[in-house]
Parts: sequence; C-alpha cells; structure tokens
Amino acid sequence: MRIAIGADHAGFTLKEKIRNLLEEMGHQVVDVGCHSCDSVDYPLFGAKVAGLVSQGECDRGVLVCGTGIGMSLVANRFPAVRAALCHEIYTTKMARLHNDANILVIGGRVVGEALALEMVRVFFETPFEGGRHARRLELINKLTTQGTDYESS
Repeated sequence: MRIAIGADHAGFTLKEKIRNLLEEMGHQVVDVGCHSCDSVDYPLFGAKVAGLVSQGECDRGVLVCGTGIGMSLVANRFPAVRAALCHEIYTTKMARLHNDANILVIGGRVVGEALALEMVRVFFETPFEGGRHARRLELINKLTTQGTDYESS
C-alpha cells in the first residue's frame, strides 16, 4: 500500500518512528515532511497528505501534530478524505471498520509512542466492514454534496 505521512514539529519524532514501522510492514511511504523539530505551520503538511489521498495518489495517510486537532481540521476539508483523530485502539479500529477512514491522525503530545505504533498497526490491518456502514458513508457524501435537504429513500 502507498501511504502518505506528514507531521509538524510537534509530531516529527513520532512521525519518524511511524514511517519506520510502515516500511517494516512492507508499505511504500511518501514522507511529505516536516524533516526536523524546527517550528513549521501544520496546515502545509496536513494539506500535502490529504491532497495525495484525495487525488488517489496514495491509498491512505498518517498525520501527526501536537494534539491532532489541527491536522484533522485541515485533512477533512479535502474531497474523499475521511481523517480520524484517534487516541486509543478502540476508536482506531472502529474508524476503519465502520467509517473506512483513510487518514489516521494522532496527537504526538497526547499519545505515547508505544500506543501510537500499535494504533498504526491496527489502522492498517483493519478492513472496512461495508454493509450498513457503506450506506451511511454514501449518505454522508450525498448530504455534503446535495445539502441537508437530501431525503433518504
């Protein structure tokens, strides 16, 4: 799988460890930066990862910033992106299983390294369940393109 990964300065150290794990898992990693702990603006890196996923150039993505909130806000502005901010294993698994999340967002100052790495494993090993969940994702797509006047049939 081709995976885009990015972080700001607060997530740099954890991003490097996640990148190594993803490569060990056999994935092709596209690292969009940042490449040091020097202060940077997180929207630039969130947009790069979300753009690659949105355009289909990468299958999924991982974003890391201090809390994960900023990266989530940026990523979810892009079409076809379903970025999930997760802080533990259960929501990470459900993000894939029920929501077909395609970008995992982690707060590098919120989640410890060992837990974050396990979350990455779970995110990339959990399939989308489909069924009623696929119907609900389609409903989200219709509501966001046709507005709230959309009526389900």
